[in-house]
Amino acid sequence: MSIRTPILRSTKNCSDDIARLSSALRIADAVVVGAGAGLSTSAGFVYGGERFRTHFADFEAKYGFHDMYSGGFYPYGTPEEFWCYWSRYIFINRYEDPPKPVYSELLSLLRGKDCFVITTNVDHCFQKAGFDKSRLFYTQGDYGLFQCSVPCCRKTFDNENAIRKMIAAERDMRIPTELLPVCPHCGRPLTVNLRSDDRFVEDDGWHAAAARYAEFIKTHRGSRVLFLELGVGYNTPGIIKYPFWRMTAENPMATYACVNYGEASCPKEIADKSIILNADIREVVSALLDGSGCPDEPRHRKHNK
Repeated sequence: MSIRTPILRSTKNCSDDIARLSSALRIADAVVVGAGAGLSTSAGFVYGGERFRTHFADFEAKYGFHDMYSGGFYPYGTPEEFWCYWSRYIFINRYEDPPKPVYSELLSLLRGKDCFVITTNVDHCFQKAGFDKSRLFYTQGDYGLFQCSVPCCRKTFDNENAIRKMIAAERDMRIPTELLPVCPHCGRPLTVNLRSDDRFVEDDGWHAAAARYAEFIKTHRGSRVLFLELGVGYNTPGIIKYPFWRMTAENPMATYACVNYGEASCPKEIADKSIILNADIREVVSALLDGSGCPDEPRHRKHNK
């Protein structure tokens, strides 16, 4: 099937689509959740505006960028300033809970279902909300892990203690030199375990999660599977979106559901077995939990990656 020419389907009758999604969830033998940045945005993890200014007003004033993503790519003059920025960034986006309980509400919605989550998010919100760790596959890394920048080894290292020490010790937008993270094996600088180039470390835990996901898909091939895509855009569609479309097309019993404010779509080949909701994820989850029908039209900006 073609995956290059999706058709955008605006919702004509939102209440009917909520009802269809509720029914698909109820009868599904298994649910595969594919989550992108839009899910965390719906939970309040926004990277600009007031939240950015609350934590990074000093960096904004000095360097002129206006959101956390831009700050993450800024060429700081020293590693001490780089890690001052990134320790704050990691702390608020990995070790603090999101402002809105959409992840815990999603867990309540899926309770009792045979479920697996694949996500490009790196903020660990699924596990913090109580999802089974053995049913999670974080494909793009984890803000909570360091890796060697070379890398000299295929290992990752928990960073919570190091990040908290940096936060406590920063002065004048810098951390002390002695707190700069270095690889325990080769002494080179550590970096965050995020997929950005071919130096990304897929450690033993990553490969184990990938194998569990593949086995889950294999086990439920041909059964009534709901592929529930939440907030996935077109930055990396080959990880979640395109495979979900393909697996839905190949399985006569499968249903594809896409909830994404601004980019909810599907290819015409699976349109008759798809549920497309151009709406805020949390409002849809809440409507499914309480049976209230169509959520109000969301007013915030598009939030998919």
